[in-house]
Amino acid sequence: MAQTLQQVRQNAVAAHKAGELDKAARGYASYLAQVPGDVGIWSNLGVLHRVAGRHKMSLRVQQKAFALDPGDTGVRNNLANILSDLGRYDESIAIRKGLVKERPDDANLKAMIARCLRGKGDYAGAIDYLATVIPEHPEDAELQMQLAFAQLGIGDYGAALQSYKARWLAGELQPRDLPFPEWRGEPLDGKIIVVLPEQGYGDAVLFARFLTVLKGRGAKVQLVTKRPLMRLFEGLDGVDEMISELTRNTDADYWVNMMDLAALYFEGSSAIPAPTRLSVPKAAQNRAKAMVAPHKDKVRVGVVWTGSVTYKGNAFRSFSHTEFLPLTEIAGVQLFSLYKGPELAAYHADGTDGLILDAGSSETDFADCAGMMQEMDLVITSDTATAHVAGSLGVPVWTVLHWDAFWVWRHTGDTTEWYPGMRLFRQRTPLEWGEVMAEVKTALVKKVKGVS
Repeated sequence: MAQTLQQVRQNAVAAHKAGELDKAARGYASYLAQVPGDVGIWSNLGVLHRVAGRHKMSLRVQQKAFALDPGDTGVRNNLANILSDLGRYDESIAIRKGLVKERPDDANLKAMIARCLRGKGDYAGAIDYLATVIPEHPEDAELQMQLAFAQLGIGDYGAALQSYKARWLAGELQPRDLPFPEWRGEPLDGKIIVVLPEQGYGDAVLFARFLTVLKGRGAKVQLVTKRPLMRLFEGLDGVDEMISELTRNTDADYWVNMMDLAALYFEGSSAIPAPTRLSVPKAAQNRAKAMVAPHKDKVRVGVVWTGSVTYKGNAFRSFSHTEFLPLTEIAGVQLFSLYKGPELAAYHADGTDGLILDAGSSETDFADCAGMMQEMDLVITSDTATAHVAGSLGVPVWTVLHWDAFWVWRHTGDTTEWYPGMRLFRQRTPLEWGEVMAEVKTALVKKVKGVS
């Protein structure tokens, strides 16, 4: 029995809500072929493409919905979202400012205006704007988060890390539920304090440099460390013991977040401390030496093109492994893949592994990766944990950034005070990597020729 158009519509929406994106997309297309004026379904389809990572398609579809009904609030909001995703910040801000006039109590709209200002690299503008709207919504965590990121971008780290405590209220992190209290500056003589990392591996490497603020306070410092970082963090300055997980039976007096140690540090200093001193065990060094031995006469370059595919911003900061293929054309250069993860399937499938040798898939942890980095003449990586590892090791590293980079890298400049010696290469056009990778190739040719 044939479905009515209304049933096709309802089924497509239901599939969308259930996360069955392919089924929903087919249903939307079938329905819109018969009812091309349904602005709500066009906008739904645009949202679907955005979730699926098809950002340019999402923009086309949202523009079509907007053309059908430029006054619709939901359509305008969805269009503003995808414009922001694609770096068209001024257009997104203009739409949101119009929406704020109609919905002055909507704190999220104001937070997204600040987000767009940050995306432009206008940290001061974002801070000034937030100063006018936060008093209207003093309890809104997202506004506080946007303030924190703007302050981080401008380099006001002390204020930023205080603002960033709102992260536990913003809905993306699970608040701690432990049988012993959070440390809030109490005396630590004879106590055990557990330091808890947050978020990704890169954040752990970045912020581990602040563990030393607990030295001299008389406490035993335990660091919770995920297995892939265990060997790399062996003997970490400021840590007495590493543990792999925290349980309700853990014997401790206090816990503290690693990022809050950074907040404590910046209360007394504005100078960024040196990167974390990492440990590369002999076994990892020997593994790396054996893998590169047949290529000792080459300029050895380790490459990473993507981070964790589960990270919501990975589609913007990462690129295809094929972007590195032009570098294999440079005489005297041998590339090694330091990546380990699901994106290796495409790298193996198209034969890239014959030109860029696979050193990553057999790694057991980040220590193995670090061992390979030490055998490289250069590491070239996307903005992911390997950038922080290479920067901490002090090996030559070039980090390839998308147009709206993480606050450590900011939006301008080719260096960062967080990792002296690291060189930054910046994407100019959202989602387009050809131009910046051409710059990388030119720079590598010069390096091989010994031209500074």
